[in-house]
Amino acid sequence: MRKRKNEIFTIVKEDIENNLKSYAIIVILFAVGIFLGVVIINQTEAKGEIEKYINTYIDETKTIENGDYSGELQNDIKNNIALVFLLWFAGTTIIGIPIVFGIILFRGFCLGYTIASCVYVLGRVKGLIFILITVFIQNIIFIPSIIILGVSCIKLYNSIVKDRRKENIKISIIKHSLITLMVLVALIVSSFIKTEVSYRLIINLIKYF
Repeated sequence: MRKRKNEIFTIVKEDIENNLKSYAIIVILFAVGIFLGVVIINQTEAKGEIEKYINTYIDETKTIENGDYSGELQNDIKNNIALVFLLWFAGTTIIGIPIVFGIILFRGFCLGYTIASCVYVLGRVKGLIFILITVFIQNIIFIPSIIILGVSCIKLYNSIVKDRRKENIKISIIKHSLITLMVLVALIVSSFIKTEVSYRLIINLIKYF
């Protein structure tokens, strides 16, 4: 078991080292998105609407009974399937790489916007606790998965542009598709964590917010 873990770690390490530039691009885009989300919250004049939205979410969560989140789970899985399919499709076309970058940037923006909104409305301490419960746990899987898929899109793009041999391109598309399937499984797991762990923690702790 330990040997297998070491092999996986070695494979991941080699992949990062061999595609360091691609990983740097995706991580920087995601970080820029987070930064923009935080900046927009700090600069926006509609802070009253943000406060109303967060407080409404908290009030509605307090009224939920029996912890039945099957609807939220289904919606989250559907959203993740749509996201993964869009990234896969965009990654298989030369003109689709800007779409990949745009999606990565947007997902970072959403995360930064959410974090800044919670801190603004709930205060630094309660806001950070709320973020750890509602955002951080599922994103432990979600963020690395999106980064890996984004890098896979870049690798396929480079393969199509630099190596025009059909057989090699076909192999690259297959590899990209396999990575996409693995990422999809990871995001479905993330959806279950979001509904079965994060939401249940919220139910137990929401009264303190």
